[in-house]
Amino acid sequence: LNDDVHLITQPEQFRLLPGVPAALTRIADAGFHLIVVSNQPVVARGMITEPEVDILHEFLRGQITKQGGPRIEAFYFCPHHPDADVAGYRKDCTCRKPRPGMIHQAAREHGLDPQASYMVGDRITDVIAGSKAGCRTIQVTTGRQNDAPIQGTDPKDLETRPDHICDGLPAAVEWILNS
Repeated sequence: LNDDVHLITQPEQFRLLPGVPAALTRIADAGFHLIVVSNQPVVARGMITEPEVDILHEFLRGQITKQGGPRIEAFYFCPHHPDADVAGYRKDCTCRKPRPGMIHQAAREHGLDPQASYMVGDRITDVIAGSKAGCRTIQVTTGRQNDAPIQGTDPKDLETRPDHICDGLPAAVEWILNS
């Protein structure tokens, strides 16, 4: 959705990627739910609080609608990290991607079938989480797909492959609508 500028802590750091509002409109108009799941290590590092992450999500939601896109239905985030600076967030949770906990929670709370859902992300950990949840997966090539896998406690199945690879959300939406 946005340019990954590393550890976003302020609203002014958000920069929507080209074509995102229009792509989200197309997929929402086709009847898909728009739900975001993200790891937020900034909380575990003590850089911002969970309520401040909620404020950032509301800002992002507003930026999308201000640019003509639909409303993101829900945001789920994991504040935990295995090496957290804030002791209360140093835990082995089920929500930190590549584990599928946030996807399972979203599916339960919104009455969604993961097998009829798509996980779109730029990191291998997004692909692994989506695959573990039973979703079809799409990896977008933003440059972050070449980064080292996100730190977690599970060994990562780096042999996991996405169902589709493309260069951005507009292309991902096109593939979904034509699948």
